[in-house]
Amino acid sequence: MRVVRSSLCALLLLPALNVQAEQGDYNFWQTMSNLVSPPPADSKVTPAQRLGPYPLLANPAGFNSGFKPGNYYAWQTVQLAPQTGAVCGNGSPYKFFVNRVPNTRNTIVYLEGGGACWDYASCTGQSGIRGARNPDGIPNDYMSLLNPGASLVSPFVVRLHPWTRVKTQNWNMVYVPYCTGDIYSGDRVAVYQDPQSQQEPLIWHHNGMRNMRAVVSWLKDNLPRPTQMLTTGCSAGGAGALTSYGPTRQDIAPTRSFLINDSGPVFTAMVGGSSATYPSLPLQTFIRNAWGLDEGPLPFLQSRVPGLNLNNLGTLYPALSSNLPADRMGHTHFWKDLNYSSYSYERFYPEIANAPDQATKEALIHAKWDVDTGRLRDELANLPNVGGYFPQYRAVNESHCTSIIEFANADIQEQNLQLDDFVNNVLEGNGPVIDASELSDTADRNKPFNLLYFALDQLL
Repeated sequence: MRVVRSSLCALLLLPALNVQAEQGDYNFWQTMSNLVSPPPADSKVTPAQRLGPYPLLANPAGFNSGFKPGNYYAWQTVQLAPQTGAVCGNGSPYKFFVNRVPNTRNTIVYLEGGGACWDYASCTGQSGIRGARNPDGIPNDYMSLLNPGASLVSPFVVRLHPWTRVKTQNWNMVYVPYCTGDIYSGDRVAVYQDPQSQQEPLIWHHNGMRNMRAVVSWLKDNLPRPTQMLTTGCSAGGAGALTSYGPTRQDIAPTRSFLINDSGPVFTAMVGGSSATYPSLPLQTFIRNAWGLDEGPLPFLQSRVPGLNLNNLGTLYPALSSNLPADRMGHTHFWKDLNYSSYSYERFYPEIANAPDQATKEALIHAKWDVDTGRLRDELANLPNVGGYFPQYRAVNESHCTSIIEFANADIQEQNLQLDDFVNNVLEGNGPVIDASELSDTADRNKPFNLLYFALDQLL
């Protein structure tokens, strides 16, 4: 009966989507057949891929991940066994979520945002919004409407969004939650002592790299190979989409592949350089050790994306561009971002941490962000298949993440561009990807008061 109900729901929803067939879509009769007999995986992990550094490991035989292949148009919880190498920061089981459709092979992989951590306060959640997301692990009902910060986070993964349309709303959706505090890139078990008490120390798994590899392994073993695939996310999820893109794209091997990094920049910062020239250098130096990046993740990434200079992590953008010339990729963030920028500088510059007032603190943060953002804008402008889209300001979430809630108001009014234009150019365009940057935030700050944004800010 459950399969029948799922099929009936799918039949009801298909006309509502009113989509035009494109590369990767099944025809009508195949779609009808898929309702009864879901298409199986057709590009499973090979024995060779289960060997070497960061292998693609499967759930052990007999382990029930919870996935039901014919349960269409519903968020399903997929649990990964510890044998896959996947765990949350607190050691609890790692889970991710799949929302499958019967009418296409195309797939979006969305990485959740949510801060970063590298000490007791930030990894336990004591630091609040300046800590890391999900310190207590991932509940099974994470994608319910009672948790809109996940289930309604972005038009990319909301099928019937009331204001914004994007073609990924018609695709298979994979939502990768964030519970390790290391932008999906770490590989280190840390022991953090509470400086305020003699309580037991926190044992924390910065396990982002292995979690991503386990997700890739599951997708290959359980779903058809995508014809089109978008890897994206905002904030830590944007950074994770960028750092995991090369290996994920190579292993899943879609026919066409796209990357959009929303507000998770990996800035140029030369090892041995000065923080005056490279404002993100102190942060990058610190997290290399805190998350174990130099021990395994970065050498592995370099082996998969030749041209990455481990002394300058900002070279990941041109390395991806040259290694994957047929892919279309984009980066976007606000010039007035006060969230990711605070993570980047506040804890590493005493003059910011000890600023006499909030206005002074924000001005110091913005000045460093301007240096990093200006350099990244210029670097991306020289890459034909990687575009940069830099609006100024939006009055929600500390002007952080251009693609959450809706695509509206992440516009570049000086050039009559909307975020939709950039997203569609990445996913549909030909030739060089759009490069656009806004010079002034005056027009953005003069927009009418937005009650929705105000209400959301009270909840964040």
